Amino acid sequence: MKYLIAFLFLFVGLKSYAQEIETKNLKEHVYFLASDKMKGRGTGSKQNLKAAKYIERKFKTYQLKPLGEEGYFQSFDAKIRKVKVPDSIRPARNVIGFLDNNASKTIIIGAHYDHLGEGKQGSSLANDSYGIIHNGADDNASGVAGLLELARIYSQNKVKEPVNFLFIAFGAEELGLVGSRYFVQHPTYDLNKIHWMLNMDMIGRLNKETGVSIIGFGTSPAFETIFKGINPQRFVKFYTGYEGRGGSDQTSFYEKDVPVLFFHTGGHPDYHKPTDDADRIDFSSLQGILNLEKAVIDGSLKMEVIPFRNTDKKIE
Repeated sequence: MKYLIAFLFLFVGLKSYAQEIETKNLKEHVYFLASDKMKGRGTGSKQNLKAAKYIERKFKTYQLKPLGEEGYFQSFDAKIRKVKVPDSIRPARNVIGFLDNNASKTIIIGAHYDHLGEGKQGSSLANDSYGIIHNGADDNASGVAGLLELARIYSQNKVKEPVNFLFIAFGAEELGLVGSRYFVQHPTYDLNKIHWMLNMDMIGRLNKETGVSIIGFGTSPAFETIFKGINPQRFVKFYTGYEGRGGSDQTSFYEKDVPVLFFHTGGHPDYHKPTDDADRIDFSSLQGILNLEKAVIDGSLKMEVIPFRNTDKKIE
């Protein structure tokens, strides 16, 4: 009997772990991706490929199906325009994993994993930053950590949701949303089957007074219904933005008539500077944001249809 009781406690513990956002996992991902050894994960660098392989290993661990063109990878070329060196073409890749629940519709969860490398891409905001590592902890190791933790949750929770999940780590976002634009132009999955898309970019530096921004609220009338079912007292503070467009990868999907939500904690003094380091991430708030995202995702499972609405057009 004592062995049975011990087994039941172990089973319940494992199930509980699979259902909860764990800060230790978030820290593992951010501290790896934003370490000096990764040299800022600049597009075309060995460290950028190393980051992609790290994500690939996690997708394999979570038993996601590869849905790239070469296993989990979807390769493409990205052009870097810089002042100090000639134009160059760099190899880049999206990392794509699919959780197949044999459903007719699919939610895309995405985040970009590239950053500015050693400040040679021309977009650093720091003075004399050429050749200095930009670790990109918030931008966007925080979003990738969220992507991987949601992939773990939904792949290990022993629940077969009425949707599939397509997890995409985008490459070359810092060069102009190149990876996400390439995906929507060369989709490895039918875009007509996409329920909606959730994007995470810079979600690790929450301003507790203003809260996390959720852009794209107007891209479907269904989002209003979903958010009515969410008790704001249970989660981090948030506010919504109507427009679907914005400076991150959800824009590529919005332009293909896919409803989108973009989670973002806003700018800060370390944005696009060498000081965007892992020790400045608020992991407790990051956990809270992911719990909010999960509540939104779970709320959307009750919706048979999430119709697209073009936010470029003014509602009279």
